Amino acid sequence: MNSISVAFKDLQIMIKDRGTLFQLFVLPLLFILVFSGALSAIGESEVISLSVLAVVDMDGGSAAQSLIQKLASDGSLTVQSTSASEAQSLLDENKVIGFLTIPGEFTENLHIRSPVKLIFKTGSESSSQKVESARLVIESIAADMTLESQITASLQQMGEMQANAPQEYQVFDTERVLAQAHSQFEMAQSRPLIEVQQAVPQQNPEQVSTVDLSQSAVPGFTVLFVFMAAQTTARSIFEEKKYGTFRRLVAAPLNKTELMIGKILPNFFTALVQILVIFAFGSIGMRLLGLTPMPIEKSPLGVILVAIVLALCSSAFGIAIAGIARTENQIGGLSTLLLWGMGLLGGSLIPLFILDRFLGPIPMIVPHYWANRAFDDMLIRGLGVTNIALDLAVLLTFSLLFFVIGLWRFDFER
Repeated sequence: MNSISVAFKDLQIMIKDRGTLFQLFVLPLLFILVFSGALSAIGESEVISLSVLAVVDMDGGSAAQSLIQKLASDGSLTVQSTSASEAQSLLDENKVIGFLTIPGEFTENLHIRSPVKLIFKTGSESSSQKVESARLVIESIAADMTLESQITASLQQMGEMQANAPQEYQVFDTERVLAQAHSQFEMAQSRPLIEVQQAVPQQNPEQVSTVDLSQSAVPGFTVLFVFMAAQTTARSIFEEKKYGTFRRLVAAPLNKTELMIGKILPNFFTALVQILVIFAFGSIGMRLLGLTPMPIEKSPLGVILVAIVLALCSSAFGIAIAGIARTENQIGGLSTLLLWGMGLLGGSLIPLFILDRFLGPIPMIVPHYWANRAFDDMLIRGLGVTNIALDLAVLLTFSLLFFVIGLWRFDFER
């Protein structure tokens, strides 16, 4: 009861501070609206880049040009002719799904029916589905060119054999036969005799999930601003010490553990209300505004578990800041540096898939990363509660670490 009394007093003070309420509940929603559009643009460019195929033509002959033209006219890929060094750079930067190298003497070898090998190189970050689709297109076109070459060679051999026959049996010469064959090949490409049409079963619109990259803004800013509440806890303790009321609390009939719990509870409850408000906006408000809503219904139990552990971690971090900082300026500077820095490194401002690509395991050193990963796994990837067990365990470990640091460094005497 003593801890609850301390917590109730701090909650009353916080409710009267309009600036704090704006920072905790209104500012996150504004950030989500602004960043949702930016993240949608990033997601669209990511999809576009994965449809581009770079082609390195080392041959320059007619057969190589025909292959490139067939790849471009297929419509499945955007073909970009480049040099070998430029193609590798584009692949390293994940701007293309891969690059196809047409070897030298490709046209000559194909003409004399000597085996040739096309090299299709992809990157480790390329989508396996896109890679497989591109490979099937390349193999299909290569198979058509091989068949065309073989048929043309057979007709040419038949024409040469017919040349030795008497004049009255030579109905068509070799040139006319080959011209007719090429005409039939072109017609087969534009007007195939057999066409495959795929039938897709109709889906219930209510069961279709429309998840896009912009949705990562909702959990990202939830994590960022929940940890921002830790600054409020640290500042509340400093003000208590500044005006002398903290000594009264120490002298009151409650032990240090009860006092610290009383200081943690306001942040804990505030964080839970923050998550509720932000996720309600992400699910209902964004739908009303015509934006893609956050599918909270995918894993409500998982969201609740992450919310509780996240609120606990933020509260413990507030005690750690209060224990380390000694002045009001230190609280403001340290909080700003740590909270925004960890938010940037932990995937609150930049989607995790981008951070993982460029920074590797480095973001794992901050709790924001694990909270964002848990939310992304459940809400964007559709995974279950069992898949976030490691994330919850790491967040609990951070909570214990922050609490131990806070108690170790906390000065109860002043």
